[in-house]
Amino acid sequence: MSRSEFMDTLHRALAGNLTSSTVNENMRYYEEYFDTQLRSGRSEEEIIASLGDPRLLAKTITQASKSQARSYSGQEYEEIYEDGSQENGQNSGREGGRPRIYRMPGWLLLVLVVLLALAAISIISSVVSMLLPIIIPFVCVAVIIRMLRKRN
Repeated sequence: MSRSEFMDTLHRALAGNLTSSTVNENMRYYEEYFDTQLRSGRSEEEIIASLGDPRLLAKTITQASKSQARSYSGQEYEEIYEDGSQENGQNSGREGGRPRIYRMPGWLLLVLVVLLALAAISIISSVVSMLLPIIIPFVCVAVIIRMLRKRN
């Protein structure tokens, strides 16, 4: 089996079970995986042999996606960050190791949003307070002029 046959089989197996964005994300991941492994000197045959049957791989990805969707459905919103640090001498990104995932709890995200809102209000109020000494005399002059025009 060639790389293109492997990728086609994987794509067909994923397409009916997952959203198009999830399918595209997984296809990009395995394209990058192939490229990385080829650059490190492995042949396509070795890479395909290490990955196994693409239909079985697709089934595993589908089950993992559905399991993940179920586990997140009842929890608070969490922000996920990945870093490219190295773990155990391997790149924990796309070269076989799993990326480190940092989860931001929902309450912390809420605190950050509140702090940003307070910062925005503070900035707006300081700008208004700087402009107030300029605006007040203009408003007073405009009110006096209107009052004088109404008398005439």
